[in-house]
Amino acid sequence: MAGDREEHLVEARASEGQLVEHDALVVEATRDLSERLSAVRPTHPTSDVAPLAAPVVATASGVVVRYAAPATRPALRGVDLELRAGEVVALMGRNGAGKSTLLSALVGLRRPDSGTVLVQGADPQELAAHDLVRRVGMVPQEPGDLLYADSVAGECRAADGDADAPPGTALAVFADLVPGVDPATHPRDLSEGQRLALALAVVLAGRPPLVLLDEPTRGLDYPGKERLVAVLRGLASAGHAVLLATHDVELAATLTDRTVVLAEGEVVSDGPSREVVVASPAFAPQVAKVLAPQPWLTVAEVAHALRAG
Repeated sequence: MAGDREEHLVEARASEGQLVEHDALVVEATRDLSERLSAVRPTHPTSDVAPLAAPVVATASGVVVRYAAPATRPALRGVDLELRAGEVVALMGRNGAGKSTLLSALVGLRRPDSGTVLVQGADPQELAAHDLVRRVGMVPQEPGDLLYADSVAGECRAADGDADAPPGTALAVFADLVPGVDPATHPRDLSEGQRLALALAVVLAGRPPLVLLDEPTRGLDYPGKERLVAVLRGLASAGHAVLLATHDVELAATLTDRTVVLAEGEVVSDGPSREVVVASPAFAPQVAKVLAPQPWLTVAEVAHALRAG
């Protein structure tokens, strides 16, 4: 990631007629630009959250989930969450905060001990498999858990069939994410990032209104991340709700409209990503840490501001 930042900052400085070595420290280079950035007016909106008029796709109301004896602390403690069409939401928190448990409840893999989960007005626990894949899809932390065929093409054909999607739908998504992979390749011979892309293609074959991803950038290189961001933005533009559990603060700052923070099974913050990710050093991207209190979150924003200014 540092390499990408340096490249952008080198380009920005070069536009000013200054020479910067490619091994220059990112923090120092960014601080040198701080004075000029302070005079540039931000072009981003103050809030990117989907309008309240957008349809509600899924809700969690008072959700409690326990994984051991009732006397132990629940994994989720009275969680309330509402997801609307067209928004991309980051679900953040430390390990053990309850992120994966909440995703499992939303996709029907875990029945809440109390509270309700609804996806398009239906309890995912009560849906038949062929109805569930048309309402909600989830890519787990181990994408191989979704893969059973002996080739990429076989996985994609099965996904198209399960979702009643036109032939080639899943394979086209996979090719967009990781171009150049032979469809005859066995999934076990794919890289970790390629397996994630295949699992995402399988999930998206049904074009579910709610898409859940658990640590989606793990194993992805930068071109892969850029393609993933483009796919998820496209889904949001088409009216899907996207919820991704992640520790990747740069992804949250770059992609998401809204960030929800869990701590010990409870929602402790829920609001526009631009506000939430800078409220705590644990969730602030590196650019924000260096340039605070200025409003910049990502290198792309900095580069754009310098070009525009």
